[in-house]
Amino acid sequence: MSEKFDAFLDKFLDMGIPGYDCMICMDGKEIYRRKAGYADKENKIPVQGNELYNIFSCSKPITCVAALQLWEKGLYQLDDELCKYMPEFTDMMVKLDDGTLVPAKQKITIRHLFTMTAGLTYDVFSDNLRQGCKDTNGKCPTREMVKYLAKDPLAFQPGEKFRYSLCHDVLAAFVEVISGMNFNDYVTEHIFKPLGMSDSSFLYQEEDFRTRNFAQMYRYIKKDDGFEIEKRPYDSLDFENNYNNLRWGPLHASGGAGCVATVEDYMCFLNAWCKGNVLLKQSTTDMMLTNQLTPEAAEEMYFVQKYHGHGYGLGVRCPLPGETWHIDSGWGGAAGAFLAIDPIHQFTMFYAEHVIGHAEAQHLRYEMFDAARKSFGF
Repeated sequence: MSEKFDAFLDKFLDMGIPGYDCMICMDGKEIYRRKAGYADKENKIPVQGNELYNIFSCSKPITCVAALQLWEKGLYQLDDELCKYMPEFTDMMVKLDDGTLVPAKQKITIRHLFTMTAGLTYDVFSDNLRQGCKDTNGKCPTREMVKYLAKDPLAFQPGEKFRYSLCHDVLAAFVEVISGMNFNDYVTEHIFKPLGMSDSSFLYQEEDFRTRNFAQMYRYIKKDDGFEIEKRPYDSLDFENNYNNLRWGPLHASGGAGCVATVEDYMCFLNAWCKGNVLLKQSTTDMMLTNQLTPEAAEEMYFVQKYHGHGYGLGVRCPLPGETWHIDSGWGGAAGAFLAIDPIHQFTMFYAEHVIGHAEAQHLRYEMFDAARKSFGF
């Protein structure tokens, strides 16, 4: 069975990706692990399986689980207005296509943050965020930076459309407000430590990138005569020159893209999340993995053509009602990480690589769950 999936994964190497690590579990037990290629191609260091990866948007499910833990405690309601807790979102403006600014017709709700329907964008270098960096002396604390983000106009009226955005970065700041804890401290205390995720963090520092066992990061660059994989040094965490453009400073815990983890650590999270009644109540997990988008909002889900049969729940892709084949939930990251869970079969999978912007490899990630399902017969 595994030989077919081996061959599928090795297509990534054929497309120029230096190395990868993939793990699959059923009922929380490992049934497959494959490590191939190099963690550092220039120095011929093979993937060992204990490397740290920037998992980028695979951070989002962790952030959403953290926020839903607080919801389970009755500390807020999903349809509460965000400005009730974060006043800077009280009087939001919407920028129309012609550049005109008009008042938002309704308030952003907490549900809008989970479902990427708040009207936010992914403009990580807006003038207001740049000012926030200056005002905080380059430290960029999570809660403070969201106050500057709230000064940016919305791209559409809250609740009317889906747009992939900084919603989950705001959700991390919301966790700080509700819990009274630094976001990374909250996640460490309530998710990482209980699950034994000792290498995972939202706040690795510059020195860590030089001294810890990080897989080397690369960037895919397409050229007229082919492509090249450019090495990306971990040399800075300052706003203008940081290594990933999504973490703005050393105190910014990016709920949408800031987690660093090993494959084994992240699989601990996936197994607990998939099992239910560990991190969240089963009913909460079920809600999280249920489509929340209206048909109108779903039309704006720009990758819907790639994810046939999927909707969007509370922070993750999820099956649409009645879907019998595309039954996985999960997400992917900017440097190639990909996760899938299937609670029906208690299946979990995590694939990690470290190449930013390899668009030509995206179709393989879209096909990964189907390939695993065919290979392992469920």
